[in-house]
Amino acid sequence: MQINKAIIPVAGWGTRRLPITKVIEKAMLPIGNRPLVDYVVEDCAKAGIKEAYIVIDEKPFSQVKAYYEENAKLKDYLIARGKGDKVALTDTSREGLTLHFYAQKDVDRRYGSAVPVAQVVEEYNINEPCVVLMGDDFVYNKDGSSDLARLMELVKDEDESAMLASEIPMEDVERYGVLKVDNGILSGIYEKPKKEDAPSNLINISKYIMSNELLQRIVKYCKENDFGPQDQEYLITDPIIEHIKAGKKIHVMPITGEYLDGGSQEGWLHANNVVCGE
Repeated sequence: MQINKAIIPVAGWGTRRLPITKVIEKAMLPIGNRPLVDYVVEDCAKAGIKEAYIVIDEKPFSQVKAYYEENAKLKDYLIARGKGDKVALTDTSREGLTLHFYAQKDVDRRYGSAVPVAQVVEEYNINEPCVVLMGDDFVYNKDGSSDLARLMELVKDEDESAMLASEIPMEDVERYGVLKVDNGILSGIYEKPKKEDAPSNLINISKYIMSNELLQRIVKYCKENDFGPQDQEYLITDPIIEHIKAGKKIHVMPITGEYLDGGSQEGWLHANNVVCGE
């Protein structure tokens, strides 16, 4: 089933990558010669997404937004100095994909992966299935294909949802949200379980197709809870678990590419080695 909209959260301080994220937004950390978030945006374009809502910080200047905007002064500079062959490199748009930038409200008070999704759904009155992709990690396919596009083919009905998963060594499961899957359908998510308690070695990589019902469940979850800065996060997995407990179907598809995470220093270095090694 073709999905036309995507939500890409990138707001936040990026505390795991301090001190560099004091001045560079985490989603803008370079993988090769492009920022992290651009690999996510590229995947949306490959999958046929028409509109992507990038959730940025509520501040005067956004590096992510600036990256995707036209820079006339830079183009003039290149042309004036005989570097016209580089002008094409300044075009960071994606054919067929329109980007919207939404400034997340109360980012310092209401923290967690569910909040930006809920705010975009309400702000833009989204009432159709939507892709949700976190903006600091991505799936890399050496052949240029898209696991997101393959995930869309798995969903046949607007009432169904789906998610990508990555298979990892069993000794590493304690660092992730681990999935329990029965016949390709999600039946549970276990956060950072011990190896002997893990239901599988499939981890959640926060790449989803969400039905409208699941999106509205996320909105309801954020409205009904008031977690302060010292309380738990607004975790998107909480309403997902509620959704499957209500008998709703969420397909799980293992990726064929490699999951690359720029959120940690070692993950960022590995992602650069993989992409630049091509």
